[in-house]
Amino acid sequence: MVKFYKTENNRIVALEEFESRCWVEMVNPTDDEVENIVALSGIPEGLIKAALDEEESARVEVDDGATMYIVDSPMIVDTEDGDQYTTIPVAIIYNPKCIITVSLNTDPILTGFYSNRTKVSTSKPVGFVLNFMLGNVKRFSSLLKQIDKKSLRLQAELHKSMRNQELIELLDLQNSLVYFSTALSANSTVHGRLSRMESVQSNEEYRDLQEDVLIETKQAVEMCSIYRDILKTTMDAFSSVISNNVNHVVKRLTIITILVAIPTLIAGLLGMNIKLPFGMDSANGSPWEFWIVLGICLVLVAIFSVVLVKSTGSVKIRTLKQIKKKRRND
Repeated sequence: MVKFYKTENNRIVALEEFESRCWVEMVNPTDDEVENIVALSGIPEGLIKAALDEEESARVEVDDGATMYIVDSPMIVDTEDGDQYTTIPVAIIYNPKCIITVSLNTDPILTGFYSNRTKVSTSKPVGFVLNFMLGNVKRFSSLLKQIDKKSLRLQAELHKSMRNQELIELLDLQNSLVYFSTALSANSTVHGRLSRMESVQSNEEYRDLQEDVLIETKQAVEMCSIYRDILKTTMDAFSSVISNNVNHVVKRLTIITILVAIPTLIAGLLGMNIKLPFGMDSANGSPWEFWIVLGICLVLVAIFSVVLVKSTGSVKIRTLKQIKKKRRND
């Protein structure tokens, strides 16, 4: 998809065709569309197609009188498992004829440009780039806050019940923070290159915009680092809780198995071809012999229950005492 815009009377308006000093928005363009824009703008085809690679890294490149800035832009992708956060490369290319933006999906920052929510001029490419950089890093900060809120909601749900769905969503958020952190670091390099441009240094308005970009980027990097550390600690804590719950279940099952094995062992021994007590192997055995054996089994089970419960409890107490003693020594 290719659209044309131009600033008229301090507003962005749509055009029917290419004009000098216009803005060309290209969203997942076809080969024919790329060839057409190359012929109209004189910008090399390699620069236009660079941002169509999902793995393209953020960078600055100058070729044949055209300057290209590629940055990673945050995106929300709708999936069957809910919203997922990722990044895509967005290229801003300009030469004396026009400004071209290239991306695989419609970018919300660019949408704000042609809807006139953000004031930009297609005749000032450097200001156009700086405004995009500022809007882009602010969107990073906005989505990071969304991720933090979603993380808190999932943690609250996990406190009520441990379900796999919430754990998977937390893992997805953790992966998203890794993508954001990598993207912000790569974008910082581009911002540094942009701040050293003579056109930025010689213009006070551009310098102020660039300072805002650097400040917002630093804040976004810090936010991302904090949220990632918190989420990592949270995942480790829930992993420990799950492991602890499994240990408790295994302990209970072990105790039950041992207790069930006691009457089974006694019944097995009495079933062997040996002389039995209480005259149980004679024709005139005691009428209470079954209840006597059952009573013995219950008594042994009760004794072993008390012993096992006390032993497991004493292990916990000794462990806590050791921890407290170690802390005092430290």
